[in-house]
Amino acid sequence: MPAVAATGTPAVTRRGSQTAVPCLFMRGGTSRGPFFDARLLPDDPGLRDAVLLAAMGSPDARQIDGVGGAHPLTSKIGLVRPGATADVDLEWTFAQVQPGGTEVDTSSNCGNMLAAVVPFAVETGLLVPTGDRTTARVLTRNTGMVAEITVSTPAGRSGVRHVAYEGPARIDGVPGTAAPVEIGFVDTAGSVAGSLLPTGRVRDTVEVPGTGPVDVTLIDNGQPLVIVAAERLGATGYETPAEIDADEELRARVEALRLVCGHAMGLGDVSERNYPKMTLVAPPRHGGTLSTRSLIPRVCHQSIGVLAAVTAATACVLDGSVARELAAAVPGTEPTVRVEHPSGAFDVTLARDPEDPRQVTRSALLRTARLLMAGDVLVPRSVWDPAPTVQEKSS
Repeated sequence: MPAVAATGTPAVTRRGSQTAVPCLFMRGGTSRGPFFDARLLPDDPGLRDAVLLAAMGSPDARQIDGVGGAHPLTSKIGLVRPGATADVDLEWTFAQVQPGGTEVDTSSNCGNMLAAVVPFAVETGLLVPTGDRTTARVLTRNTGMVAEITVSTPAGRSGVRHVAYEGPARIDGVPGTAAPVEIGFVDTAGSVAGSLLPTGRVRDTVEVPGTGPVDVTLIDNGQPLVIVAAERLGATGYETPAEIDADEELRARVEALRLVCGHAMGLGDVSERNYPKMTLVAPPRHGGTLSTRSLIPRVCHQSIGVLAAVTAATACVLDGSVARELAAAVPGTEPTVRVEHPSGAFDVTLARDPEDPRQVTRSALLRTARLLMAGDVLVPRSVWDPAPTVQEKSS
């Protein structure tokens, strides 16, 4: 394991009439957003969330007065701190902010933003690399999930090791190539819903107002998903995200199904929650295993989330599931499942228990990340003024 740095944290300061909070703006996978050292933010969750909303510019749908990108994929936040136990190097909390919303949701995961956690830690001194590759165990505080993440940390001319961002890895949904970020997940089943199959079945038939009986697979292997054949909801499963977002009738059917399935999964009323994610599936068209269109939860994803891809891939190896019925063959106990999405495809390698093929023991995948900007994010002191402990900085 890499050594945890013993250096102090940078300070929150005053800048004129605003509070300046140290921040790195990072891309993780196909998402991006600000990352903070969690120890710098208010301990009170309500005040912390007010600071984060102000930083992002919500609840304005354009987020014009903040650093949010006016889309759920670019309205995400990472909060990182040192691990509290010997077997964990880092702890992170993922925060989802809806551009027009007033809530900060810390109840679910984001595997894309997870890819930026170790680079952030090295950049800020939370981790000190000791070799050309740095591997850290990262605990997701949202759900208790642990991932092992490896990044490239070569030595520069001065001998100081740094995160390498340039490299040969390519992921669909991000232009160009970058250095690979390797992520391995263990024990992700039931991350939010309590078990891999919350109802105990690989297929359920639910009654949806205005639609009638619908066959679904309700599954959670890192992200709670409702998997449904696109054709059953009047779609093809090959629409562009813009076409899905513009089809109000389809989105209404999807949301009605999501609300019913939330109760079936034991999640209660999910009308104000960002999960379960909705995944419309169809047979593959481009040599993959399964075609997907993912809603998060009411806007169509330009690709697919990391943990949604892991969960959809898992469904492809479960006999009797809605996904398995439409998927290409998935042989072997360590198959690589290629999940097609609007921007290309996402490969997930699964390890299955030879004694019980329904048990997925590990999943592995590759992402990339990049530091985009470093500095302070500014919020009005009327939102948060941590005086008298902060230092006054001249404008």
